[in-house]
Amino acid sequence: MTEPAPFEVFQPGVYLHGTKADLRPGDLLTPGHRSNYRPDRPLHHIYVTETLAAAAWGAQLAQGEGRERIYIVHPVGELEDDPNVTDQRFPGNPTRSYRTREPVRVVEELQEWTPHSQESVQAMRENLARLAQGGQNVILE
Repeated sequence: MTEPAPFEVFQPGVYLHGTKADLRPGDLLTPGHRSNYRPDRPLHHIYVTETLAAAAWGAQLAQGEGRERIYIVHPVGELEDDPNVTDQRFPGNPTRSYRTREPVRVVEELQEWTPHSQESVQAMRENLARLAQGGQNVILE
């Protein structure tokens, strides 16, 4: 099974959100939930992407016990580039990662998608743990 291509757009104009939350079409995602990367504080934004690879990271790194899910979502308000990715690691936003302070409506669950390998997920978790230990797990809110 091939991992999702890092910068490949899923479908032009379609936004994705990866999570373990069990949602239904019409549900609204709203800011204020804890971060997968900083569980000690709530987020002021909802994060979406146009790439399957980034959405898979969201699903596979999500906190909680639920099944990993990717949803097709529709932002209700304005989007801005996600500075946690674009300013820090990928200038120009090739990951097509965005955030909003407004709700995001669930359209439908994406039923078929290829996850990142367990080795990749483990390596990402270890890297995130190293950043946390060094006090570098900063979320720009």
